[in-house]
Amino acid sequence: MDLKISGRVALVLGAGGGLGSAISRQLAQEGVSVALADVDEQALAATAASIEEDGGRCITHCWELGDRAAADRHVSQIEQQFGPVDILVNNTGGPPPSEASGVDPEVWAKQFNAMVLSVIAITDRILPGMRARKWGRVITSSSSGIIAPIPNLAMSNALRMSLVGWSKSLAREVAADNVTVNVILPGRIATSRIRYLDVMKAERQNRPLDAVISESVASIPMARYGTPAEYADVVTFLASERASYMTGSIVRVDGGYLQSV
Repeated sequence: MDLKISGRVALVLGAGGGLGSAISRQLAQEGVSVALADVDEQALAATAASIEEDGGRCITHCWELGDRAAADRHVSQIEQQFGPVDILVNNTGGPPPSEASGVDPEVWAKQFNAMVLSVIAITDRILPGMRARKWGRVITSSSSGIIAPIPNLAMSNALRMSLVGWSKSLAREVAADNVTVNVILPGRIATSRIRYLDVMKAERQNRPLDAVISESVASIPMARYGTPAEYADVVTFLASERASYMTGSIVRVDGGYLQSV
């Protein structure tokens, strides 16, 4: 199937991580020029090298998303190098594990700035161009915790939920301009973040790591963790012309893990 996005320009946030890297590589394989943004220079370089080895086109931007003042500078540089951004993938790192109570308000504020306000600011910088050109895709990677809150990830559950309300509201505002806005939820996808959370759970419960992973896998109908590539395939479809009538949606990529309708 021709996804009809060859020649488009994408900005992928968190492009050095497991999900962001996979998304970036898949978009590049479809002929998209990809701007890679991440605070980790080494991870950025690894993603860029993989794309270039496959003949793709990319540029890297070492970018601390919590620095909202830097958004305009980075986007302007991308526009000069590649042209205006057509596809924005909002993919941020997760906050540290925490309970819902007893967390310093300053920690909440820092994570809200990095995970929520940064995404809104970057989208607001790019969105006018999308609307003027009558084509755009805004895809926000979230968490299954917005459907079924995950124990000991209270900050993630709460902050990611705020982006769902924002995305749904934004989708209605820009739909007539042929700009779609969707949220995609990963279940248990085999990334370093999931590995870290499994390790933390094993330590917190004083259990063997293998037992924690086995228990987690047993809760997934497909009886395995997903791969970053499987997640990236769905993101790439949402970014495509083939998904032109999908907006305001929450799409799950979880192997059937979430039991709610």
